Amino acid sequence: MIKRLNCGQKEIDLTQPQVMGVLNVTPDSFSDGGKFIKPERAIQHAQKMVAAGAAIIDIGGESTRPGAAEVAVDDELRRVVPVIEALVGEIPVPVSVDTSKPEVMLAAVEAGASMVNDVRALREPGTLEAAVEINVPVCLMHMQGQPRTMQSNPQYNDVVSDIIHFLRQRIDAVLDAGISKENIVLDPGFGFGKTTAHNYTMLREFKRFTEMGFPLLAGLSRKSMIGAILDNPVEERMPASVALAVLVAERGANIIRVHDVKETVDGLKMLEAMQNLEN
Repeated sequence: MIKRLNCGQKEIDLTQPQVMGVLNVTPDSFSDGGKFIKPERAIQHAQKMVAAGAAIIDIGGESTRPGAAEVAVDDELRRVVPVIEALVGEIPVPVSVDTSKPEVMLAAVEAGASMVNDVRALREPGTLEAAVEINVPVCLMHMQGQPRTMQSNPQYNDVVSDIIHFLRQRIDAVLDAGISKENIVLDPGFGFGKTTAHNYTMLREFKRFTEMGFPLLAGLSRKSMIGAILDNPVEERMPASVALAVLVAERGANIIRVHDVKETVDGLKMLEAMQNLEN
């Protein structure tokens, strides 16, 4: 298993679970849409997340919530590039760009981003070539369908086995394209074309994903799998999000993508303390 993720001049230590702070510069994201659309507010929020313990900041300019509308390339570039340019010199941790567009990947890395987080796992035209050119870590996520329709009727023979099969195919594709093994991160895609039962099966059996031998990213923060159990709105899902973060970290996740950084960092410190006592 890769123990360090090389993001340009900055490294992410994967010997312990690390927190990725979510920074949505969108008007319509499911949890915080519109809050950080202005660059100055986005920068302040990123700095706050880093101070709270985020090891990486993930900037997204297009919502991938169920039913989300597509965003034009120029609009996405206008949202993310100025924020990346402003942040890279202000924070001591790497910046990731959450995108599936090759043009945005190229422009974001030129602006200073040092990781790509792609919910479509480099399946869009031109993305494999762009990933080879920029030569930074890329997270390949599993998603059944597309954001606008992915929750209409997701079905699997065996959700974990099917996801592993898909991710192995994508690993082969990106390696064949010339992307380094050290630049691959995998995300099974909680909430992306999965029912509540699928999501909790994935969580229960998460250790199976570690058998692929690549760093694992998990994003469960504030998602509908929490609301389905607790019947609460998005803004009241922080405690449950932290609980799920600890559970998935205990099962082998290396990077936990969250909205509530400080609370998640505290929860992971408790897990680390317990594990240290056991060793």
